[in-house]
Amino acid sequence: MRTSACIEVAAPIEEVWKIVSDPGRALSFMSGVTRWEVASENATGLGARYRMLLRVGSAEIGGLIEVVEWDEPSDYAWTSVTGVDQRGRFRLRRMRGGGTRVEMRLAYGVAGSGPFGWIAEQMAAPTVRGHLRRTVQQLKRLVEYEQLRERAAARRAAAGI
Repeated sequence: MRTSACIEVAAPIEEVWKIVSDPGRALSFMSGVTRWEVASENATGLGARYRMLLRVGSAEIGGLIEVVEWDEPSDYAWTSVTGVDQRGRFRLRRMRGGGTRVEMRLAYGVAGSGPFGWIAEQMAAPTVRGHLRRTVQQLKRLVEYEQLRERAAARRAAAGI
């Protein structure tokens, strides 16, 4: 099953990348994700590994994932090493006016499970789509809020407060 969600964020691509690529921030914006822990020596970049769990109904599914594409500041993709078969990606694109278009994609499946696996994928699809939609919305809210805080701090510093 493949699904995606996208949104426009009123912030430079570098600011969005700082949050998307930081494994310590994943739980602050990724909807449904209950675990995102570094499981390798390198915390970011190509080859970084994470233990990841996503809540779908009453189950937490996921496993060990590895970053297979890292093109700073625009593309970040992973694939499963163990657990549920999955491939995910964040695509960031500069927009006119200085904003960023964010797209999150996820392809998942229950490998080798036949018709029962297909049924499970279909039943999980609305929940997973909702998680992706909320993830990009929460990312937008987080990035734009941090931009507002930085501007306010700069104004206070300029005013000598």
